[in-house]
Amino acid sequence: MSLHNSLKGTGVAIVTPFKKDFSIDYNALEKIINFLINNNINYIVSLGTTGETPTLSREEQIEIINFTYKIVDSRVPVVVGIGGNNTNEVIHNLQTYPLEKATAVLSASPYYSKPSQEGIYQHYKALAAVSPKPIILYNVPHRTGKNIDASTVIRLAKEVKNIGGIKEACGNFAQFTKILRDAPSDFFITSGEDDILIPQIAIGMQGVISVMGNAYPKEMSEIVRLCLENKFAEATALNNQLIEACELMFCENNPAGVKAFMSEKGLLENVVRLPLISLSEANHQKIKNFLNK
Repeated sequence: MSLHNSLKGTGVAIVTPFKKDFSIDYNALEKIINFLINNNINYIVSLGTTGETPTLSREEQIEIINFTYKIVDSRVPVVVGIGGNNTNEVIHNLQTYPLEKATAVLSASPYYSKPSQEGIYQHYKALAAVSPKPIILYNVPHRTGKNIDASTVIRLAKEVKNIGGIKEACGNFAQFTKILRDAPSDFFITSGEDDILIPQIAIGMQGVISVMGNAYPKEMSEIVRLCLENKFAEATALNNQLIEACELMFCENNPAGVKAFMSEKGLLENVVRLPLISLSEANHQKIKNFLNK
C-alpha cells in the first residue's frame, strides 16, 4: 500500500498539552488540532516523540488516540506513533491499540539496546507481520543511539510487504540519496528534520514530519508546498524568516522549545513532564523577543 498520496506534504508530530497539575489538557489538544488543520497541514502524527510519549501511560495513549480521531473527524489522515525497544510489547500495542482509523504507524527504531542491523531488520519484520496498518520506519540515531543503515532500509522496503516508508532524521545526505535511489518507487520517504527539509525535498523526499509545524503550521505547510512545486527560491525566502525560531525551538530539548512558542501564542500551558523541564528563563525570553520583532 503506497502512502505517497495520503501523506505527501506536511505532517505535524503533535505535542501533548498538560495542565499545571501535569494531567492531559484535552481542551488545549482540541484547540491545537483545529489550529493545525485550519492552517493547511496535511496530516497529524499522534504519540510521536514530540508528544512526550515515554511519559504517557498506556491508558493515556489510548485516550489520546481516540480523542484525536474524534476531533480530526476525518479531515486529515492520522498517523499513530508506536515504538520501543521491547519488540513483544510493541507487537502487543499494535494488536490492541485503536488503529482502525489510522493511515499508518510511525515506529522509531529500538532505542538504547543498539541492536545490529540484522536485529533492526528482524524487529521491523516482526512488527510488520502483525500491524493492521503500514509501518513507517523512523530513523533518528541521535535519540536511539543506532542508525538504520541505508542497506537495511532498502532490504525492508523490498522484502517486507507492510513496510510503507521512512521518516529520515539521520542528517546524512549520502544515506538519503542511496535510499531515494534504491527504494521501490512507491516507498514513502519524508524528512524528519525541520532545519534541512528544503534540500531533502530537493533530492526527492515527499515532505516533512515537523515539530515546528506545531507553532508555525501555515508557514511550514507553505514552505513544503513551494518545495514540492520546485519553487525553492520562494521556499528559502520564507524559511529564512524562521531560522532563528528553529534554533530557539531546539536549543535545550524537544518539546520544551516548541511548547514555549505555543504558550506565547496562547495554545497551551507551558508544562512538560519530567525528566524534561520547561525552557530556561533566558531562552524563553529570547523567544518572546523573537515573537515581538
